[in-house]
Amino acid sequence: MPAMNPHQNLCALAMALGGACAAAQPVVSDTPMGLTLSAENTRLPDGERMGLVGGSLLFPAGGNFWWGPAVYGAASGRRGGFFVGGVELQHRWRLGRHYELATGLYAGGGGGGNAPVGGGLMLRPAVTLWHDMGSFQAGLALSQLRFPSGNITSTQAGLVLGWGGNFRHTHPRNAGKRMALGGRSGLGVDHLLLTAGTYRPRGSGAAVGLIGARAVRNLGDWHVGIETAAAAQGQAAGYMEILGELGTGWALGDGFTLGVRSALGMGGGGGLPTGGGVIGKLAAGGAWRLGRQWHVGAELGLVHGFNGDFRARSGQLWLAMALEPEGPDPQVARYEWAPTWQRNTKAQRKTGRRAPLDTVGLKLNRWLGPHLYLSAQAHSAYSGGAGAYSLGLIGAGWSSAAVPRGWHWGAELLAGAAGGGGVDTAGGAIMQGMAWGGWTPDGLSHFRLGLGQVRALRGGLSSPVLELSWSRAFGLGTP
Repeated sequence: MPAMNPHQNLCALAMALGGACAAAQPVVSDTPMGLTLSAENTRLPDGERMGLVGGSLLFPAGGNFWWGPAVYGAASGRRGGFFVGGVELQHRWRLGRHYELATGLYAGGGGGGNAPVGGGLMLRPAVTLWHDMGSFQAGLALSQLRFPSGNITSTQAGLVLGWGGNFRHTHPRNAGKRMALGGRSGLGVDHLLLTAGTYRPRGSGAAVGLIGARAVRNLGDWHVGIETAAAAQGQAAGYMEILGELGTGWALGDGFTLGVRSALGMGGGGGLPTGGGVIGKLAAGGAWRLGRQWHVGAELGLVHGFNGDFRARSGQLWLAMALEPEGPDPQVARYEWAPTWQRNTKAQRKTGRRAPLDTVGLKLNRWLGPHLYLSAQAHSAYSGGAGAYSLGLIGAGWSSAAVPRGWHWGAELLAGAAGGGGVDTAGGAIMQGMAWGGWTPDGLSHFRLGLGQVRALRGGLSSPVLELSWSRAFGLGTP
């Protein structure tokens, strides 16, 4: 990962703690970031093996510390649908010109695939030796996988790959202004697609409804992206997938485009027979541009489980929003990302029992104006005996102040999909409402306490929800 000078280290630490950089902080900032991918073969009870693939997005936190969100999932064995999301913290030491040693600790929540994860809390300490080749790194890792409330403890070696880059942003106080950012801002994603789809598994004819999102970056006539979705209708509550995609298209005039894409990644849960979890997708469809910022589309395709019996026809509708501007002086929008803890105080289980469960999660908020924002969220259980329970939510919120200082308040309403861990969500569709109060010392960091209700549309889940979160704001270019 790119090195930082002492001034950058102090600025990164100050901003991570909710402060501001020295007066010399530039209008546009390039914060180093690193993407890592890992693969390892873990041991479960009775000698069973499970291939585990992980990905993390890390940012500097001062000194030689890096931290950020990370996710791990099953890619071989027979535990398809095993996913864990959380946060990773690393400390790095430079060993000469081309090598680095990193020690790290990951903590997150999740489960699935009937793995014995207990409440779902996963800890993964690791040490990694990196060989640095500029913006690309490769290394060997020694890690331990541990579920303190479950029955999994495994020590293993693994392979890791890393890419270094920059997260370009400006101060959120610039929201609403037009300014030159000198290229793509944020993670460089050009479009965000909200999706609604169906799978019709071969032989059963029982359709599974899914909702999800895709993030796409254009590379000339091609695009690359990430797709994620979860079951919201049918008899597969708890099914989840995370895929990488590659596609291309052809413009036919009048704003209409035909395209094809392929996707490969991990999916499982909800009783769908995906085996070890690796699935692939081929699809073709079309999109119609509604204006400068929006377009709609539809596709038909096939889904294939590589080490299971899962085969299905697929269909998908989407609404896409452009994130990156087309001109040289884009308007700045305020974004926030927020690690989050939630407690469901009376979560209904399929056995009829009501009991608390705790989740950890991550939010991304995008402000549309001085008070209204959009929110995308993902949460996974780590205690309460519901380790495989996860949920994804999208919706909107209102705040009494967009760039607040001091105390403020607001509310949000979200819908999405949830399942797993024996929680009674029936088909998977849920809604969650939340009222919250917060405090912001400087317009960058935001501490929030919320109280709300989560309810399954068809299942028995109906529980009060208590939330604590901390968010960090930044300004990105927008059309």
